[in-house]
Amino acid sequence: MARTAASAQSEERRTRNSRLGFRVDAETRRLLVRAAALERRSLTDFCLTALTEATRQTIARHESLVLSERDRAAFFHALMNAPQPNSRLQRAFRSARQRIAS
Repeated sequence: MARTAASAQSEERRTRNSRLGFRVDAETRRLLVRAAALERRSLTDFCLTALTEATRQTIARHESLVLSERDRAAFFHALMNAPQPNSRLQRAFRSARQRIAS
């Protein structure tokens, strides 16, 4: 989902009330300064944007499930051809309905 520069700046202003500090080695700092300069941004802005994007990607990777074609087909088949509930499952449904209704 693409965000506009204005919404990114607005979000940045909202979140600047917290501080996050960490140390980096000289080589990492040199790379960060160079990358920020290439994008004509401050070091803080560059780091915050890169950190936020990496964080969003990590969360997305952990919150989504990617199935192979075979697994997708098996899942779809199970949804479309679900077996009839057995007596044990029917009892569980009745019990759950009674607890909810009470």
